[in-house]
Order: sequence, then C-alpha cells, then structure tokens
Amino acid sequence: MQLKGKICLVTGGTNGIGKASAIQLAKMGAEVVILGRNPEKGAATVAEVKESCGHERVSFLQCNLASQADIRRAAQDYLDTGKPLDILLNNAGIINLERKVTEDGLEETWAVNHLAYFLLTHLLLDRIKESDYARIVNVSSGAYKFASKGIQWDDIQFERTPYKGFPVYGQSKLANILFTQELARQLEGTGVTVNALHPGGVRTGLGQNNQAFVLKLLAKVLMLFLKSSDNGAKTSVFLCSSEEAGKHSGDYWANCKVEKLPAYAKDKEAAQRLWELSLQQTGLAE
Repeated sequence: MQLKGKICLVTGGTNGIGKASAIQLAKMGAEVVILGRNPEKGAATVAEVKESCGHERVSFLQCNLASQADIRRAAQDYLDTGKPLDILLNNAGIINLERKVTEDGLEETWAVNHLAYFLLTHLLLDRIKESDYARIVNVSSGAYKFASKGIQWDDIQFERTPYKGFPVYGQSKLANILFTQELARQLEGTGVTVNALHPGGVRTGLGQNNQAFVLKLLAKVLMLFLKSSDNGAKTSVFLCSSEEAGKHSGDYWANCKVEKLPAYAKDKEAAQRLWELSLQQTGLAE
C-alpha cells in the first residue's frame, strides 16, 4: 500500500497496459483517475478496477486526446475538483495505417501520441508541482528506432512523405523521449521527476483503431508472442511507485532499468526545437 493517499491520473486507462497499470496502482492504495474517450467503456473499467483493488477511489474522466479543446476541457474539469495530483501517467497511444487529420488540422498519430502528452502535462503541471511526490511518467516505445534519422523536421506531419504507419509511430515515440528529457531539464530543482519508458512488446489494443483487415489479422497473430498487459505494465508501475525511480529524472527505462539511448534520441538541440514547435502546435506559445 505504498501509494495510499496518492492520486494518479492514467491516460488510455480503459485498455491494455493502461488498464493493467490502473489496476496495479489502485491495488497499491492510490486513488486512480482513468482518462479515456468512451464513457461506457470507462464505467466498465472503473467497476473492474474497483473490484480488483477493493476500494472505491477510482473514477473516470472523459477525454478525446485527438482534440486539443477536449484536452483543455478535461484538464480544467480535473483542476476544478480541487484534488491534488501526485502522478501523471501518459500512456495512451495509437498507430494508423493511413494518414488521418484531427479537428485541429494535425496528423493524428503525432497529435495523440506526442502533443496530447505535451498539452495535458502543461495544463496539469502547476497542480503536480504542489505534490511532495510529483512524478510524470511517459510511455514511449522501442519503436523510436524507426525514426533513427531523428525528427523529420521538413515534413513532420507526413504531408508530402509517403505515409507508413511504423515510421510515423516511431517518430511520435522519439518525441516522447525528447519531450521527457527537455521537461526534466526545465523541472530541475522543483522536486518533480519525469521519466519515459519502453513497456516491451505487449498485447494491447494498439492498432485496433484501424479497420484494415490485414493489420487486425497481423495484430492477432503477434498477440501470441507478446507480453501480457500485466507484465507490460511493470515498468510503468515501477516508475510511478518505486523509491529508486524517484531518484531519477529525464531517463528512458525498459524492464525497470535505465536504458542507454543513441545520440539522436538524446539530442538536446532537437529536444529544445521540439519543445518550441510543440508550444506552437498546442497554442501554448500564444
């Protein structure tokens, strides 16, 4: 019960490692707020988590992370509760086979996987800073290696480049790592820690948002060889709860250990450039 008295917000908490993380954190005594898009699925997940953890401190916060207006509304809804926020677990993610554009005119994978992390974190950051525990955990992926040439600055939203799901997904996961590093630098001395992680190959709902039969069939075949969601959640939960993780900030973890990164994934100039671009794309620079 090492998290008793703590409050954790988990994005994408109605499925896969998000749900598994929510259950494990709640079992540790944390109050858990599950952020997701579907209210019916949210209500079912809340009931499941309550049954698993044996307490009632579980709730659902509706939010479509593809909409910056909805992210702003959801963040304000949380702030209006007056509750503290000790842990923010940015977990939600998507992968698309074809290019889709959000209501904000942004490529959807970039919008959900990176900009949603960036915007939600900024909107909740002052509340997080008030906590004496204060952890931000960003679920990235080893798929960042698909973007081994770094962020594609000249066509970051793949408007001209042929659209391929894995390179686009990989770029968004590289952005998670660079965002984590720059945020950690900016939060030095505040007591807030921020870390990123690779959960491993996990059986989740990732990719199930696509209608393509081939992708769904491939996903089902791959499920036979991947970790369970419970195992995939271990590093997320470790970073949210362990004493050791609380001594680190700006690191990238896999299997509950810090993992070394190639030069392009720890490029300070790229992280700062990404920060400025993200401020513009989320309207925070105005």
